[in-house]
Amino acid sequence: MSRRKFASTTERFYSRRQALKAGGLGLGGLSLADYLRASEAGTTANASAQGAIFIFLNGGPPHLDTFDLKPDAPEEIRGEFKPIATNVPGISICEHMPRLAQVTDKFALLRSVSHSLAAHELGTKYVITGNRPIPSLEYPGFGNVVAKELSCAAELPPFVAIPESPMKAGYIGVEHSSFNTVVAPVGPSFRVRGISIDGSLTLSDMVRRQTLLEELDDTFRAADAHSDLLAGLDKFRQRAHAILRSEKARDAFDLGREKPEVAERFGMHAFGQSCLLAARLIEAGVRFVTINSTGWDTHQNNFKQLRGGTVTEKFGRREVDRGKLPELDDGLSALLSRLDSNGLLASTLITVMGEFSRTPNINKTAGRDHWSRAMSVLMAGGGVRGGQVIGETDEKGMGPTSDPIAPDDIAATLYHTLGIEPTTEYYTDSGRPVQLARDGHVIKALF
Repeated sequence: MSRRKFASTTERFYSRRQALKAGGLGLGGLSLADYLRASEAGTTANASAQGAIFIFLNGGPPHLDTFDLKPDAPEEIRGEFKPIATNVPGISICEHMPRLAQVTDKFALLRSVSHSLAAHELGTKYVITGNRPIPSLEYPGFGNVVAKELSCAAELPPFVAIPESPMKAGYIGVEHSSFNTVVAPVGPSFRVRGISIDGSLTLSDMVRRQTLLEELDDTFRAADAHSDLLAGLDKFRQRAHAILRSEKARDAFDLGREKPEVAERFGMHAFGQSCLLAARLIEAGVRFVTINSTGWDTHQNNFKQLRGGTVTEKFGRREVDRGKLPELDDGLSALLSRLDSNGLLASTLITVMGEFSRTPNINKTAGRDHWSRAMSVLMAGGGVRGGQVIGETDEKGMGPTSDPIAPDDIAATLYHTLGIEPTTEYYTDSGRPVQLARDGHVIKALF
């Protein structure tokens, strides 16, 4: 078990950051230093993955309409969608994900994930940390821990969120926070503010801003003379400056470098292009990428929102709603195929999940409500054996028939795959020892 000491000065850090923003530095300047750190640790010998992509289906995707259909259940439970066969005999998924059905051999399905926090905020905190939330402590998210533990090229951010992530650094310190793209990519013209340099911001501008930041640091240093966090800011700033000047970083975020036909395979929508960007970042050497896909909170019109097909007129143009499932099908299938074709799937763990699922019973507005007792999680790459289903739910999808998998177990598995010991122990600023995934167990059947 490794033990690490962390001294917190969060309040002073936030006041300093606000002052920097007030000075107009923002993301267009060098405030990447507030987000990034230079990790001293590397992977351990048992790591089967060098990087990870966590796709968060924000709002709660219904297991009965995605990866765990019940065609023999009563109509008020089974819903409108039909199962289709996949390229793995005996495994079926929703008819609105035909491309994923053709690459099912590349991923595993966990159909017996279960917990008891069927509220968005609590459920989210649970599944992105592997710890049941408590009022007195904010646990760090997976990406934040990876940013702390695993080394990354100095010119790249270790943890990138597209466009943002619910994962917070918590008690390990804000210097391990994610670099957010702020907006989701929607096409080849996508640029990340602070990374892409156009005619309005030159390298000379950045050098001048770097000098200004150093002058501001001198001012704050006197007030924060005893701050361990401030003592490390010089190192963070140097890395941030290197990122902004790095052609490698700018290239990784530049979707315009992809051939149009390649970009189209991912789907010309925010989720698909987010998957393409995630692939590029992993290829460049970023350790952890999150994709935040919203719109899964389907209390009403569940089936309409999932399948899409609604035609609308905007500014004289006819647009067809692609639907949540077809978008997931586009982006995720292309992501799996891309990483597999370039040899990176084996070393990149992909996890797809929401904070909970949705009720087996369909409500009066043809929606499904919050349900955390049974949910499906998809995992691929990083040593995961594809083409298998782990666990099952009862005939109505109410809950696992046996051996439920907890979010704690998914956390332990994710950390283990990346070579981070799940029982790693950190100290809070009050001296309290806290393990990363205290109650979690590695899901050995995945490998």
